[in-house]
Amino acid sequence: MGFYDVIRGYRWEEVAREIENRTRGDVERALAARSPSLDDLLSLVSPAADPFLEEMAQRAHRLTVQRFGRVVQLFAPLYLSNVCTNRCVYCGFNAGNRIARLTLTPEEAAGEGEAIRALGFRHLLLLAGEAPAVVTLDYFKRVLEKIRSRFSSLGIELFPMETKDYRELIDHGVDGMTLFQETYDEGSYGLFHPAGRKSDYRWRLETTDRAGEAGFRRIGLGALLGLNDWRVEGFFLALHADHLQRIWWRSQVAVSFPRLRPAPGGYAPRFPVTDRHLVQLLCALRLFLPDAGFTLSTRELPALRDSLLPLGITLMSAGSHTEPGGYAGASKGDAQFRISDDRSPAAVAETLRLMGYEPVWKDWDAALAG
Repeated sequence: MGFYDVIRGYRWEEVAREIENRTRGDVERALAARSPSLDDLLSLVSPAADPFLEEMAQRAHRLTVQRFGRVVQLFAPLYLSNVCTNRCVYCGFNAGNRIARLTLTPEEAAGEGEAIRALGFRHLLLLAGEAPAVVTLDYFKRVLEKIRSRFSSLGIELFPMETKDYRELIDHGVDGMTLFQETYDEGSYGLFHPAGRKSDYRWRLETTDRAGEAGFRRIGLGALLGLNDWRVEGFFLALHADHLQRIWWRSQVAVSFPRLRPAPGGYAPRFPVTDRHLVQLLCALRLFLPDAGFTLSTRELPALRDSLLPLGITLMSAGSHTEPGGYAGASKGDAQFRISDDRSPAAVAETLRLMGYEPVWKDWDAALAG
């Protein structure tokens, strides 16, 4: 059974109503549970849980240290292209935006990779817009041939593909894939994705199941916080992660918490997510998903990133550029969105050490898998 079949058993409005009606007693029962259930999760993301935030944070910290120790994996994103045929209303790469478009050649991508490697990174995430005529599977394979020997682990955050295509990329050295559903509300999904292949809700939702079938070592997922009610979004995000952990148990699952950032097009969040809300969501999901990796990007300010770290974060990007060609020199392409943490990777690593954590640049090598 794929996740689309699972999510059809729920109704967005009913979940929202159930969350809103939770009481203090419901939250206390959820916190008393040794392994919180989906029903407990409804309580933990509810308004009634706000007075328990400190207790939730302490438990989330203890649980993370028990399962992951005091280590944080560092990675860098490499944007290959900002060309895109989709018209996502919130995205800087929207095909309707007048921005400077750029697609790196495989040789230019290799140059970016060398610049990133020089910063210390051995884990790399490759990203691109969805432009079938420009950014093809063969193009990615040529890029991989140029850079795969320089990195211990390669991940992709690309457009949805068929299982056979994912297997080809795995054969070319990719061990992880990430894909954000953006919003799990099928009713409003089309408002945010009015044109392009991304407008197909089901095709996108079933992508992580195809990735699991293909055999990726790591699968990442997330919802774009600000598009919809974060409490309901968080419930469905956790439901999705739980499904992947149970069905595709050979793959490690990582959850991201991206909040909307200023980008070309000027889209304003319909449901702004405060820092306190973000803390509650992170803690609630850590209690429900004790074995999932939690990823935090440079979308957030340095002080907030440092504060969120003890609550469950296990993976962090650093020194990020969201425009193609931004590491090796001045890029001629525009960025997807503005980052908030512009500290160097070395500065982020030093902060981690001062906080009692070990920054890890390499924790796995593709050579181990043959």
